[in-house]
Amino acid sequence: MRKPRRMTDTTEAPIAPEPIPTDPAPTKPVKKEDWRDTLKFLAKLAIVVFIFRSFLFSPFSIPSQSMLPRLYIGDYLFISKWNYGYSRHSLPWSLPLIPGRILARDPTRGDIAVFKSPTGSGEDIIKRVIGLPGDTIQMRGGQLILNGAAVPKVRVADFVIPITPNYSNIQGPAEDQPNCPPPYLTNVGGQPVCRYLQYKETLPNGVSYNVLDRGPRAGADDTDLYTVPPGHVFMMGDNRDDSGDSRFPVEQGGLGYVPLETVEGKAVITFWSTDGNAQWLLPWTWFTAARWSRMGQAF
Repeated sequence: MRKPRRMTDTTEAPIAPEPIPTDPAPTKPVKKEDWRDTLKFLAKLAIVVFIFRSFLFSPFSIPSQSMLPRLYIGDYLFISKWNYGYSRHSLPWSLPLIPGRILARDPTRGDIAVFKSPTGSGEDIIKRVIGLPGDTIQMRGGQLILNGAAVPKVRVADFVIPITPNYSNIQGPAEDQPNCPPPYLTNVGGQPVCRYLQYKETLPNGVSYNVLDRGPRAGADDTDLYTVPPGHVFMMGDNRDDSGDSRFPVEQGGLGYVPLETVEGKAVITFWSTDGNAQWLLPWTWFTAARWSRMGQAF
């Protein structure tokens, strides 16, 4: 009997195809042109801002009460830079790129102008232009005398301002002076306020503005006769009894005659105002602290 023949399987098992090698995903090389473009953009932006602030408009914030009742502590405004021409003080940090004054024009009496402090501190100061070159100025019993004639001064309603964090009846120890000293601190409707006598002055060119009076003040209400020298202006604060201005020499905390070269620009419009209640970490307080009625006020 025959043995069955053993059958062998000659078919080979299928072989899995080898994977086709693929190149790793290409990584985008950091091009030098990328950061160079960024630097170019930032440089162009800085140039645009520099030109805008130097020759067109610049922001300014009110740090003191010397220009009450027109300007409050916490007001933010724009000043225009072309009204009086340009000098090195028109540029940020007073860069010495402009010799003398170019396109120079004198201010108008009654303008509210920003200028560099005569102390050399680089601080910006804001006051009202009262006297031009050649004018004579004197205070007699609280009355402004301009070129020998009394500037009309009419009593108007008292000026009342609420006591807020940036207009407190108590200031820091560095100042050692309250914003609202007695007897001007009072109460209206249960809210503490500061109340001052207020007058309306009208200059010979028809410019009118209100000034505050706290009563007799030695040295401020009665002064010597000043004659404004060429190339200078005489500046005063509207808060007449709380303003270190051209009535006082620099050595006594005043300004003396202000060189026209240091005048940077003219106040144009208030774009923001806050009573000091805002907190950076609480964004909603930025709106509750805003003094909306003061925004958009033109000069």
